[in-house]
Amino acid sequence: MAIDAELLLDRRSLRRKLSVWRAIGVGALIVAAGAVGWRAAGGRGLSAVTPQIARISIDGFIAGSEKTRELMKRVGDSSAVSGVVVSINSPGGTTTGSEELFRNLRALAEKKPIVAFVDGTAASGAYITAIAADHIVARETSLVGSIGVLFQYPEVSGLLDKVGVKVDEVKSSPLKAEPSGFHPTPPEARAALQAIVGDTYGWFKDLVAERRKMNPDQIRTVADGRVFSGRQSVPLGLIDETGSERQAIAWLEREKGVAKDLPVRDWKPRSDNRFGLFSAAAAGAGLLGYDDLAARLRQAGDETASLTRGGLLAVWRP
Repeated sequence: MAIDAELLLDRRSLRRKLSVWRAIGVGALIVAAGAVGWRAAGGRGLSAVTPQIARISIDGFIAGSEKTRELMKRVGDSSAVSGVVVSINSPGGTTTGSEELFRNLRALAEKKPIVAFVDGTAASGAYITAIAADHIVARETSLVGSIGVLFQYPEVSGLLDKVGVKVDEVKSSPLKAEPSGFHPTPPEARAALQAIVGDTYGWFKDLVAERRKMNPDQIRTVADGRVFSGRQSVPLGLIDETGSERQAIAWLEREKGVAKDLPVRDWKPRSDNRFGLFSAAAAGAGLLGYDDLAARLRQAGDETASLTRGGLLAVWRP
């Protein structure tokens, strides 16, 4: 009988343990379901309905993407967002990517007041991003400007001659597939490329002159490809004032009627399903706690993907 009593007690203890583990399992499922829902909502949770100022960060190489356009739409459609700070630290990127980002920001500006804050560098295509805002604040030591465009390509005909490689080609017309890295660029091809660069450069200057309300003499002074410090940029008309992000937010409060002391929330593009070499390396670096390395790897992946698509660059590369 003693043995039966001990067996009964053991069974009761086992049932209690099983009940505890079942409760833990159910709780874990609830947490997992909540996490999935949180990610599906863009990872913002309750902050998505809290009155706020949205911060959109433009970092690294600008290539343009559907994810960024979708991000701008989400911010514009959010009833919780009272204003937007575009925080910029970028050397620029492709001209088409920069143009797309500019137009997406102008569409967002029709719904929300926008201020740009240069937290490091806003050069070339990134300056196109900055002038999409109605007010620009930069740190005194930030780098601003580099108004110009660039078309670069390698010319390796000398190397091919040394290794004994010759590339033949049959073309429909002399300017087809020019420039080519397999032979020196002929004068007519160089002139055609210079015309494209000049036309895009003119578009860039006209955009700056329109957005910053500059006359021809003013735009001529700042549009020679140089970068300027934040302190130099104020009298040149490239930016409106120097300061920190706090000054940018104060402008929204003062000039656009945004409520004071609202929390500033980061809004980020939703992740996609691509998982290439750079994204895999970035994910691994992030898991190991190397966030800066992860960000650089993601930037390298974006830049590599953009360069394979070709086109003009509006980028500052010291």
